Amino acid sequence: MTLMRQRLKPVVAAVAVFLAALAPAAAQEVDLTDLFTALKEADPAGARAIEERILREWSQTGSPSLDLLMQRGREALEEQELQSAIEHLTALIDHAPELAHPYSLRANAYFLADMYGPALDDLQSAIQRDPMHFEALTGLAAMMEELGYLEDALMISRAIEAIHPLREGLQETIDRLEAQVEGTAL
Repeated sequence: MTLMRQRLKPVVAAVAVFLAALAPAAAQEVDLTDLFTALKEADPAGARAIEERILREWSQTGSPSLDLLMQRGREALEEQELQSAIEHLTALIDHAPELAHPYSLRANAYFLADMYGPALDDLQSAIQRDPMHFEALTGLAAMMEELGYLEDALMISRAIEAIHPLREGLQETIDRLEAQVEGTAL
C-alpha cells in the first residue's frame, strides 16, 4: 500500500494544480471551450446533451483508422472484454499519445481488471493532457474512494463539479463523501 500511496501523490498534486488553474481554456480544442462554458450554465437536459457532444469530440482522432481503434476499444469495454479493450486502446495510444480520451478509456479497462497501478498511470496521463477531462477525473475520484482516500476523492469530485456541475451521480457522490469526511451535523 505504501507504493500505491507514493504513486497517488503526483496524481493528487496534479489535481490540486488543476484546481488552482481551473479555466475553460485548458480544453484541448478551441471548440470545447464554448461547450465547457455552456456545460456550467446548462439545465439537466442541456447538460446531458453537451456532455454527449464533448464525448463525441473527445472520440474524434482525425483519422478513420484511429477512430476505428477507439470504437473497438470502447465496444470491447462495454462488453467487458477487458483484454481486448486494453489492446485496442494501447494500439491507439501508441499511434496518438497526445490524446487524453484513450488513456481515460484504457484506465477504466485496467480498473475493471483490478490493475490499479496501470489505471492510475493512465488517469494521470489523461488529466495531464486535458485537465478538463471529467471522465478521467471521475475515474480518479472513484479509484481514490475505492482505495480509502476519501479526502482526495472529495477534492477531485469538487473539481468535477467546477467543470460539470450536473454530472450524473456527482451530487450524491459529493454528499456521501462529505458525510464520511466531514461528518454530519447533529
